[in-house]
Amino acid sequence: MNDNILVTRSSMPELTEYVDEISELWETHWLTNMGVKHEQFRSMLKEYLNVPQIELLTNGHMALEMALQACNFEEGSEVITTPFTFASTTHAIVRNGLVPVFCDIKYTDYTIDEEQIENLITDRTVAILPVHVYGNICNYRRISEIAEKYGLKIIYDAAHTFGESVDSIGVGNLGDASIFSFHATKVFNTIEGGAVSYKEPEYGQKIYTLKNFGIRDEEIVDGIGANAKMNEFCAAMGICNLRHIDDEIAKRKLVYERYFDNLSDIPGLKLNTIPDNVRSNYAYFPIVVDPEVFGSTRDEIKDRLADNGIGTRKYFYPIASEFDCYKNVYDSSKTPVALDTGNKVLTLPMYADIDIDIVDRICSIIRKGN
Repeated sequence: MNDNILVTRSSMPELTEYVDEISELWETHWLTNMGVKHEQFRSMLKEYLNVPQIELLTNGHMALEMALQACNFEEGSEVITTPFTFASTTHAIVRNGLVPVFCDIKYTDYTIDEEQIENLITDRTVAILPVHVYGNICNYRRISEIAEKYGLKIIYDAAHTFGESVDSIGVGNLGDASIFSFHATKVFNTIEGGAVSYKEPEYGQKIYTLKNFGIRDEEIVDGIGANAKMNEFCAAMGICNLRHIDDEIAKRKLVYERYFDNLSDIPGLKLNTIPDNVRSNYAYFPIVVDPEVFGSTRDEIKDRLADNGIGTRKYFYPIASEFDCYKNVYDSSKTPVALDTGNKVLTLPMYADIDIDIVDRICSIIRKGN
């Protein structure tokens, strides 16, 4: 067995619980196309997230692509977003024939700098696509004010914030829509999966048909859609994992607190803090390294941990505007905070069942480089 410590590890129910959940599929042979498990999971998820409407999809990326496509934006329209994100965010915009316009982030929480958004709005702007990062929630009040002023849609990339709330509001209620990822590496997983929460039923109907080839009923196909339906096995895993999610998050909180206690006093390491008005899911533990103060670079810390069998991730590096497919189109110097953070950030191993002694060992190795 590999004794290396990975940066993340999927939460899973007991095998017997999952087997019991899927056993009836052998009786019905209904494996996909919005079956019983799909509908049961969707109902449970709607209640847990306390959202008015939700649609399940095959993964978080297709959830975002469908959420944008359902808006029927004119090709070539601009969407203001951030380069400090996973590739999926930017690609979903481009694959819809839209143009990403990159706004810088804030050093405080790595989310979009809402005070720079207005300067980027043109007569081609149709939407803002902010990204909640590491469980940090965007300044939703200010973003809503800007969107209302200019008549823009808001679609949140909420892949990092499953189950979170801000000011006692579930994140799935922010903006016109929010997308979630249930990938195996996330706080909550369905093996692979995603969802879109939304307010307007008509919008949800568009997503429903788009994820099912544009099929409205047996004889009417009135849209050009994709195959982005969640299958019954993934839905069953979601049902099982949702039963245990609060316990999983409580365990992650203990890990977060241990890291924070061990590392918070080290000059040159910036840790992620959680505001009092946010109920966190403790999705990630990023550190941002100032090499001049700390004495080692981010990459040196990463290599030292790797030499000890400990995996970390430079997440997000490179930033989206530095991808080979975009770097000749965008000037990353126009988003200096995102560029600098991408060059200095490192996420440490974080999952519910990581041993606290391992957390202490990771922190000890990091301190030795100080």
